[in-house]
Amino acid sequence: MFDTVLVANRGEIAVRVMRTLRELGVRSAAVFTEADADARHVREADTAVRVSSYLSAAEQVRAAGVAGAQAVHPGYGFLAENAAFARACAQAGLVFVGPPAEAIELMGDKIRAKQTVRAAGVPVVPGSSGSGLTDAELAAAAREIGMPVLLKPSAGGGGKGMRLVRDAALLAEEIAAARREARGSFGDDTLLVERWVERPRHIEIQILADGHGQVVHLGERECSLQRRHQKVIEEAPSVLLDPATRAAMGEAAVQAARSCGYTGAGTVEFIVPGDDPAGYFFMEMNTRLQVEHPVTELVTGLDLVAWQLRVASGERLDFGQRDVTLTGHAIEARICAETARPAGGRVDFLPSAGTVLGLREPAGPGVRVDSGLALGTEVGTAYDPMLAKVVAHGPDRATALRRLRAALADTVVLGLDTNTGFLRRLLGHPDVVAGSLDTGLIERDAAALVPDGVPDEVYEAAALLRQRALAPPADPSGWTDPFSVPSGWRLGGEAAWTVHHLRVPGREPVAVRVRDGRVRVGDGPAVEAGIAVDGERVLLHREGTVTAFRYAGDWLGRDGDSWRVQPYDPVAAALRGGAAGAGGGALTAPMPGTVTVVKVAKGDEVTAGQSLLVVEAMKMEHVITAPHDGTVSEIDVTAGTAVTMDQVLAVVTPAAGTGDEDHEVSRPGEAS
Repeated sequence: MFDTVLVANRGEIAVRVMRTLRELGVRSAAVFTEADADARHVREADTAVRVSSYLSAAEQVRAAGVAGAQAVHPGYGFLAENAAFARACAQAGLVFVGPPAEAIELMGDKIRAKQTVRAAGVPVVPGSSGSGLTDAELAAAAREIGMPVLLKPSAGGGGKGMRLVRDAALLAEEIAAARREARGSFGDDTLLVERWVERPRHIEIQILADGHGQVVHLGERECSLQRRHQKVIEEAPSVLLDPATRAAMGEAAVQAARSCGYTGAGTVEFIVPGDDPAGYFFMEMNTRLQVEHPVTELVTGLDLVAWQLRVASGERLDFGQRDVTLTGHAIEARICAETARPAGGRVDFLPSAGTVLGLREPAGPGVRVDSGLALGTEVGTAYDPMLAKVVAHGPDRATALRRLRAALADTVVLGLDTNTGFLRRLLGHPDVVAGSLDTGLIERDAAALVPDGVPDEVYEAAALLRQRALAPPADPSGWTDPFSVPSGWRLGGEAAWTVHHLRVPGREPVAVRVRDGRVRVGDGPAVEAGIAVDGERVLLHREGTVTAFRYAGDWLGRDGDSWRVQPYDPVAAALRGGAAGAGGGALTAPMPGTVTVVKVAKGDEVTAGQSLLVVEAMKMEHVITAPHDGTVSEIDVTAGTAVTMDQVLAVVTPAAGTGDEDHEVSRPGEAS
């Protein structure tokens, strides 16, 4: 075994790898960029070395030398599936904790990978077979396969750059967008096209292979709950597979691993028709540890990171296929920095950013948390939005589901938006509870899982906290000047209401009135309400019930949801609305990020729905379209401009006769 291992990654995966290194008695070395100097993975490492970029193989190799490491664990993402990095480690005398560079290279090319596993007898999805296809050739291949089709980057994984295309007329635009995302994520814009399987399930098989010819599989993971082709919930085992299908898919995964000379931990991914589990197809092989590896660890009792390290140090697997048993059920939820915004019957999941002001991570029987978070963590838009993973294990699926829902309700992240509450509601969806899953479930039903508005209790608690802050500090003598108390008292008349103008980003502002133990939200009825503050908790006593929130700064959270409730100045907002808000044509950034494409200039005539700009954050593109026919009267950004959420990007003045000329729009995010 090694003395010191460099973890060439960041965030929750770096923290998780370091946990196993400590258990093995191996020193851990972290790498960090300037922005991550105070990150949790840096604090938990035995030593840490600053690098200019996590994507620089030369910098990672240099850091390993500085730290005195004998091996490098790449985690997942960044350089984990980079064959050149594996070779650079070998050339520097470092052990790469992963498969040989040749296996990474082969399986990283999805076209060659399909050809290789097909030759080994593994069924593959029908699709384009050649590499380096032009846009026209890709479009022709798509039409030959038949719509709908899936565009996929040949390099990389994680769903980035994948595009489902149902209309052949959109192929050119979608191919261009997929190439941009692939180039930005992987440095390679080669695409392939595959047949789309309707209502598919995404099931993957975990394999382990040593350097002595032994390959075993560790059962499957159900990964069908996805949005934008990226997983959000994973579980093991899958309710879809019977023992015979599990054994057949496991053997196919083993053959796929053997076909490329694989060693270490890897995952073979299959697409499975929900109505025909035996009709599975190979999709790709991930030549690294997976985000969802904890569910396999919990049902097998194996530490996959430990086995990666043992195999890399030359050890043999000390068990065979007959020794692998699956015990109980495990389910994982990925906590991501993102905002869910309803948009015309659908939901847009957009990256969020901010400083972690409040943090509570769950615990309890069967609950595991892999996290890179700490109080004060700065979450930006430069990296993947995943912050942590909450995992629950139980003797059966129903128990694991209950434990995970309870754990998510007990999870608090304040200072930025997360998807925690959404995931808790998703796990209560009738089809999820029943195990009737497919990769389109979230897209179909997301709108029903995102609340339309903000509960009145949130505004009431926020207003009462602000009312409490207005009260003067207690005098040492015990006397309080009655004229300094915000009671609304006035001579010879009924007490006045104290009005708090509040706004949750993305929502309309609300006036909340407080007076004499009563609170009124907007035009609603006045209710009896008060608060008690207990450390980081605020207890709202309302009409005979008590609701507990966690709070920090402007943020309130409960049951996995959180809200930033800011003061709002309606006069200042009206003055700032000005010309940009007139006519309803102000286009704002839906998320913090960078403008990557600007397709119009000031004075251009545009039509409703026309693509005007592209904003990217965390390797995700969001297209900004014209709200109506009109003229671009302002364009405030260029390609490369960094923008904040709700920043005005452009203004489209409506054309005569659109019906929008007198429509006044309040710009989102203009609270003071």
